[in-house]
Amino acid sequence: MNKLFLTLDDLFELPTAAVYKPEKFQPVDSISIDSRQISGDSLFVAVKGEKFDGHDFILEAVKKKASAVIINEKYLSRFNELPVPVITVKDTTTALGDLAKIWRCKLNAKVIGITGSSGKTTTKEMLAAVLCEKFKVNKTIGNNNNHIGVPLTIFSTNLTHEILVLELGTNHFGEIAYTANIAQPDYALTTNIGNSHLEFLRNKKGVLEEKIELFNTTAAKGGTVFINNDDSYLSKTMFNHPKRVTFGFENTADIKGVIKEINNEGKPVVEVQYKGKSFEFVLPAYGEQNARNFLAAAAIALRLGLDNKEIAAGISKFKPIEKRLNVKKIKKSILIDDTYNANPESMRYAIDLMTEFKNYKRRIAVLGDMFELGEQSPKLHADLSKVIKRNKIDFAILTGDMMVNLESELIKNGTESVLIKDRDKLKNFLTRFDFSNSVVLVKGSRGMKMEEFAKVISELIAKREDKVYG
Repeated sequence: MNKLFLTLDDLFELPTAAVYKPEKFQPVDSISIDSRQISGDSLFVAVKGEKFDGHDFILEAVKKKASAVIINEKYLSRFNELPVPVITVKDTTTALGDLAKIWRCKLNAKVIGITGSSGKTTTKEMLAAVLCEKFKVNKTIGNNNNHIGVPLTIFSTNLTHEILVLELGTNHFGEIAYTANIAQPDYALTTNIGNSHLEFLRNKKGVLEEKIELFNTTAAKGGTVFINNDDSYLSKTMFNHPKRVTFGFENTADIKGVIKEINNEGKPVVEVQYKGKSFEFVLPAYGEQNARNFLAAAAIALRLGLDNKEIAAGISKFKPIEKRLNVKKIKKSILIDDTYNANPESMRYAIDLMTEFKNYKRRIAVLGDMFELGEQSPKLHADLSKVIKRNKIDFAILTGDMMVNLESELIKNGTESVLIKDRDKLKNFLTRFDFSNSVVLVKGSRGMKMEEFAKVISELIAKREDKVYG
């Protein structure tokens, strides 16, 4: 039998739980927080979110044959006449995590936890694609990587899965410790330590303090940690841990990477050196950042016993993720859509990537604010001017309150630029701008919704170049 079940005994393990009508409880094989996804033998957990309160959908869940519900104890009088078992707890969100930890302990799958300031979603997708050549794999869908998403991904894993690849995100202290404790990883990887979420994590040392909780939890259960030796913050961690595996391009490492060349299509050819042998891989994705993401994924795959042919076959099936260094050839131009999110390190990687496309007349960067950088935000925005100048960007189109700091530096170093904060005015400006025969980067933090501008530019290039070249 491939199904997992939660039993009445499991429910009694929940801290603060009280079970009403326990004699009616039957083991459940699925747990849901969405009443629309309820089926028979389902346990509905009424979680209160930012927009909705699951308690408002309990009657709908029961109507759809939920076999039991978990509610906040303060609502018992409201639901004590339900025909199904009711489990009350002090906090339903915490109970969801507690249930996920119980579920995880029943799994046969080895759990791989991935975090980092940037590249974790792409690394997760690359790793899953590669491991599918040898194992039955489940993974985090999208970036469903928080205190709700991690439990739900664990619940989606069954006894047929051999590997679970989990992405763990954070923007506040304590979040990695919480989700790592639920996941109990056998293997852990941190991609890098960057200037992300500084509004809450203070500085890079704070980011390290938060991210390293994934290593600490994994090491405590005897698991293996994978260290990016090129990252000065990470290379000093877990130095004496007996199951410590290092990887990197610049520094000595157990698994060494070399970017041999950028091929005619602009994609990296990466050599991986391991145990005295070398293998070359042509990546289906662009840029140095993706080469680093691949090496991280390859490090885990090699330690899990995959050979070079399996890794090559798996990475060939990887599909670039929408809005993450997504390179689109549109007529006679290149559009780099990296609009999902932004921090100073990912901005640098994206701007660097523009130089890999040689045969174009101009390089144009359309950049929006980077969020959650706290007191360092003005300086970190201004510092992008060095990256822009080094890469010989011809024109920078800026938007957002913080981009005034970058604009002032660009004026000083002689880079042409314009700052337009009003979104409608910016769209109007873009529709009149000449993007032909150019490499165009569009990037900014999630809240800037830069994908709207990428769409405008994409449609404009296609339309105008149809006229010019059609």
